[in-house]
Amino acid sequence: MNSSRVAIVILNWNGRKLLEQYLPSVVQYSQGDGIDVIVADNQSDDDSVRFLQENYPQVQIIQLTENHGFAKGYNLALQQVEADYYILLNSDVEVSPDWIDPMIELMEADSTIAAVQPKVLSWHRKDEFEYAGAAGGFIDQLGFPFCRGRILNVMEKDHGQFDQVTNIFWATGACMAVRANYFHKAGGFDSDFWAHMEEIDICWRLKNMGYKIQFTPYSKVYHLGGGTLSYDNPKKLFLNFRNSLWLLYKNLPRRKFYKVLMVRMLLDGVAAFKLLSELNWRGFFSVFRAHYAFYHSHRTLRNKRLELKKIAEPQWHTEMLCKSIIWKFYLERKRTFKEATR
Repeated sequence: MNSSRVAIVILNWNGRKLLEQYLPSVVQYSQGDGIDVIVADNQSDDDSVRFLQENYPQVQIIQLTENHGFAKGYNLALQQVEADYYILLNSDVEVSPDWIDPMIELMEADSTIAAVQPKVLSWHRKDEFEYAGAAGGFIDQLGFPFCRGRILNVMEKDHGQFDQVTNIFWATGACMAVRANYFHKAGGFDSDFWAHMEEIDICWRLKNMGYKIQFTPYSKVYHLGGGTLSYDNPKKLFLNFRNSLWLLYKNLPRRKFYKVLMVRMLLDGVAAFKLLSELNWRGFFSVFRAHYAFYHSHRTLRNKRLELKKIAEPQWHTEMLCKSIIWKFYLERKRTFKEATR
């Protein structure tokens, strides 16, 4: 595959309908020298590949041998892509004019920036931030992720309140521009995550290595959300609970390690019994399975943590809130980023 300045890589699995709806904007607004649009197909058994071949001959296709999930699928695909910058883009994202340059220009102006996220708005309600990324990701003192423009499941309207370039803790996997050599230097995504939290994991790793993650409001995309798994899907619940514990085990600094993990496991228990009280048996067992998988993977996680320490010592960063977002949300009833981080 030819080398390019920017490679827009869309991971697809049985997403023919999503490609039909959202790929046209990507092709329309991603033209220019040194820009390639690539679809990496996770062994779809619908007609995704044939649809691309017949309708988008200008789009390059990487055909993987099985459904490897988000993390490993991207790792395998990006090993075959030569570019200075990758833009990882979900198949359910509609892009807008001039969406590429604001992200790439930031990284070209500052070699310490590893990744940049655009403003992510809802495809259904285009004046409202979208769950997966909003205006840039953060985590609280217990490792719960939240965003500027999204606290837990409450989204803010976009009134321009986040219209400034700023450092963030994590960039969303729904749309992330990342410097290719830094992505590989950090080891890529953790393939064991399969999907969910892997972008927070690699961003934490990159920040431990001394690089910055930034948000720009000058690039906008519109995300459908839940295009592959709905937000209340039992498999998604399992992945979120398991991967959250994996994320913390791998990356927490030593002084916070035991306290944060113990509190998180207790809070997960509360969440599980809340699901049980709502007669959500599948949700309850998703949390139970997640904790079983966490305990079962202890040796593997320990080895990963030791390997990561050879690259960079785990650290606590300024973009990590020294408060509990759960406390702020449920007890103080703070619903906006400004209120919750005050």
